[in-house]
Amino acid sequence: QVRIVESGGGLVQPGGSLRLSCAASGNIFSIYHMGWYRQAAGKQRELVAIISSGGSTNVADSVKGRFTISRDNAKNTVYLQMNSLRPEDTAVYYCTAALGLNRSWGQGTQVTVSS
Repeated sequence: QVRIVESGGGLVQPGGSLRLSCAASGNIFSIYHMGWYRQAAGKQRELVAIISSGGSTNVADSVKGRFTISRDNAKNTVYLQMNSLRPEDTAVYYCTAALGLNRSWGQGTQVTVSS
């Protein structure tokens, strides 16, 4: 199972930016499909963005044009660049790694958008 550690969360004002990082263990990181999910208080976890092993990406409509997912296989790391942040983006953000039926999750990192 892949061990995942997220970082980069914090408090930011509306309109601001943050970059989340997701570091994964193992030497076969490049074949994993990676993704970011988020869960706001009292709500279900929802998909934010995914990136395949081949680099194809997809983002949720709610963040399209504002968030970008990318990966650096040499560093075993996935990034989520978040721009033009809104209060409704406040949530715990989780990174996930998937390979076949196996999926691993990180512990999450809190993002709070507030003035």
